[in-house]
Amino acid sequence: MILKQVGAFDCVPEEDLLHRIDRLRHLMAGAGIDFALMIQNVDRFYFTGTMQKGMVVVPVDGEPLVFIEKGTERAAMETPLPLTVVRNDREIQRILSDRHILKGKAGLELDVLPVAIFQRLKRVIGFDGYADVSETIKEVRAIKSPFELAQIRKSGEMLTHVFARAREEVREGRTELEIEAALMAESRKMGHQGFLRMRGMNQEMMTMTVQAGITGAVATLLDAPITGAGVTPAVPQGSSFKVVEAGVPVTIDYGGGYNGYITDETRTFVVSDLNEVFRKPYETARAIIEDVLTFARPGTDCTDIFSRAFETAKKAGLEENFMGHGEGQVAFIGHGLGLEINELPILTARHSRILEEGMVFAFEPKFVLPGHGAVGIEIDLIVGAHGLERVTTSSPDIVRL
Repeated sequence: MILKQVGAFDCVPEEDLLHRIDRLRHLMAGAGIDFALMIQNVDRFYFTGTMQKGMVVVPVDGEPLVFIEKGTERAAMETPLPLTVVRNDREIQRILSDRHILKGKAGLELDVLPVAIFQRLKRVIGFDGYADVSETIKEVRAIKSPFELAQIRKSGEMLTHVFARAREEVREGRTELEIEAALMAESRKMGHQGFLRMRGMNQEMMTMTVQAGITGAVATLLDAPITGAGVTPAVPQGSSFKVVEAGVPVTIDYGGGYNGYITDETRTFVVSDLNEVFRKPYETARAIIEDVLTFARPGTDCTDIFSRAFETAKKAGLEENFMGHGEGQVAFIGHGLGLEINELPILTARHSRILEEGMVFAFEPKFVLPGHGAVGIEIDLIVGAHGLERVTTSSPDIVRL
């Protein structure tokens, strides 16, 4: 296969795809949805193993239909599921109508579906009732299979390698962008997919952000505690031309990307001795990391994880700096990982979510100090049968250079 010759990774096993579809059908039945109609790239890939242009329709009590409009030869190589080649949505409508699938309530990805496309689908496909199937899809995707966990661990190997290489690249006087450029080149040589996916309107994420001091305290539109200043108002996040200074922490927030699966960790580096203003925040972040590794397991409520972390920050007198500062403060300390960087579970004080075996999440206690910068740690964790498993092997400790 030519895709293998040029470096394409393993295709999704058929048994995984069938299990995902069966679980989706089960949850659809409970939600009163008669058929799911999916057009978002990642959702279609998750349930079919191919992202070639088209639409996936899953009846609650029938076989899935994988419609492909473009990239048909490649789709046939990527998915074991039967394909139906079509030229447009009207052909899809005729097939669905002939099979009596359009009766009942359609499930649509309303969290990402633009109104104009929704109106076109409603007009051309011709469904009457509809409901949001997005949360149902997210629930299915929250639990990772052994195949998915293997991809995530391989993605984590990129993090381990790049953070080890960062010891050679972080040095006084070097710019954030110079460090990022060297490290991203290293990760692409390993087969990094090139970018990260994030679900939602206006949600964009850099593959790597290096911040060296004051740039870590710049608040921006991104819902993250440390976003960096970037180089332009047109992309107001990421690394900048700020240079590394002795004693000032350099955080590197990096997302691995292997075979679609994203990992996301942060390490802190410092040239010489860490300035005193950053010591307590770093030690507090380290204490929060140690606590979650001993406390959390299947059955733990994510709100309890957040509350314990917040109480640790409060005892240190750092609650106003915890996970950002002022308008830049975020309401979570962790987020699920998978094909997108903002999957379930979300670890927040507001929404109860019980950890289940097979979930994967990034845990990121970070502190922002106005006028100085930011410091923190982020590690990725797999929820195992008896506790949490680290995705990477690199130490979360601060690296002194």
